Amino acid sequence: MSRMTAEHLKTGIIFGDNNTQEYVYLPPGEIGMEDEPICVLETPKGRVDVNMKQALLHIRKLSLKPVIHPYFGKRSY
Repeated sequence: MSRMTAEHLKTGIIFGDNNTQEYVYLPPGEIGMEDEPICVLETPKGRVDVNMKQALLHIRKLSLKPVIHPYFGKRSY
């Protein structure tokens, strides 16, 4: 599953939970990067850059699903 989730992230799909306002996504400048892209972990407390491995861990740990982000919509670009 994490491989599929990584591929979804690389295409700009946003994972999150609208109730807790926690989101993980790739910023537009990182989409399409072959080397280790930097993801964004967004919470009500702010945004933090994380690597792909950390992003996948957060998605799995928090059971985040593809969502519509309040600002970006369905995709981060």
